[in-house]
Amino acid sequence: MALIIQKYGGTSVGNIDRVRSVARRVIQSAARGNRVVAVVSAMAGETNRLIDLGKTVSKNSEGREFDVLLATGEQVTTALLALAIEDQGRKAVSFLGHQVQITTTGSFSRARIESVNAERTRKALDDGYIVVVAGFQGATREGSITTLGRGGSDITAVALGVALKADRVEFYKDVDGIFTADPAVCPDARLLPRVAYEEMLEMSYLGAKVLHPRCVELARRNGLPLVVRSSLNFNPGTVVVPEEDLMEYAAVAGIVCDKNQVKVSLTGIPDKPGILAGIFTAVAEADINIDMIVEDVSSASGGTSVSFTCGSADLAAAEKVAKKLTAAFPGGAWGVKAGLNKLSIVGAGMRLHSGVASRMFTALAREGVGVYMVNTSDIKVSCLIEAKYAELAVRTLHEVFELSKAPAKKAAKAGKGPRRSI
Repeated sequence: MALIIQKYGGTSVGNIDRVRSVARRVIQSAARGNRVVAVVSAMAGETNRLIDLGKTVSKNSEGREFDVLLATGEQVTTALLALAIEDQGRKAVSFLGHQVQITTTGSFSRARIESVNAERTRKALDDGYIVVVAGFQGATREGSITTLGRGGSDITAVALGVALKADRVEFYKDVDGIFTADPAVCPDARLLPRVAYEEMLEMSYLGAKVLHPRCVELARRNGLPLVVRSSLNFNPGTVVVPEEDLMEYAAVAGIVCDKNQVKVSLTGIPDKPGILAGIFTAVAEADINIDMIVEDVSSASGGTSVSFTCGSADLAAAEKVAKKLTAAFPGGAWGVKAGLNKLSIVGAGMRLHSGVASRMFTALAREGVGVYMVNTSDIKVSCLIEAKYAELAVRTLHEVFELSKAPAKKAAKAGKGPRRSI
């Protein structure tokens, strides 16, 4: 008998017919002898509706009371699914975040889980119930309701899986699994039957919206298998596993494009020790998430320029910080370039294959795609390009790296043999 966490996203429970369909799927899993915990998001569009509703009465779009408001979306879905399961003849019980004692930090709208007390959930399972849990939410030690940010239901599911020592966590989406690229951009994108935790983590951080990166990292640390599959069919989907469990892989597993990136540049900055620390301390204090960083020291002027990228949602805060920082230096100036995308290739096989970056940049140059900034790790290469070239670039790289084809032969396990330059 397996203990399975099943997480259903907003589109999977987007209307009553979908809720009933999810109830049937959960019951079928339980009928096979499994103990099942279903974690649900709010219905598709509901969180946005609640945000808009809150903004009609307050200019503040976050904080304690806003979290109380947003958490009601999952409360509705949780109750509806439990009712639908009971209507189809099985015992079900619904729990909100604070009822399963998901304790979080007090950072409203972006809280982090500190602990999960799974005793109440485990007892309900032992008593023969299918348990339905509201994702996205928890509570502080003082009892204030908190939310975990966009995609937070993924984190709830994995945190419960770790606490309950589940056999696996299944994520039910409106896609069949993890693909080599966005099928809407590349019609020949191939479903990946297995992906390494490290590859999935990079893809998530780089812009793939299938799984929240924090849930992937939590699963990786605890060795918890993840499955991504469709709620609209019974196809096997994609399994996320340790890298050593992959018997074969290509140099590049997938291509990800993160939209709505901006580049912030500071010029006329003195080239002195501690300057960079001061700049990025100010950026961190403004709660701006940055990615790529480039420093260019001018031997003629003795000054330096610093550029970094962030999401367009952080643009206003970044402009405020840039203006303040450069005002402190004579000749200091700042500028912003918007309309950029971050294009990335990801693959554990890069550790054992040389020339990957060369092939990438040669292909982009051949298509006339300019590159503004570059960032690399041992399993990814990212570059900043203009948004208007994004789809062309994705299709080009998908063809260059032959991602529509399955790997032709087994490769040596990562970590075995010499590592090569990308």
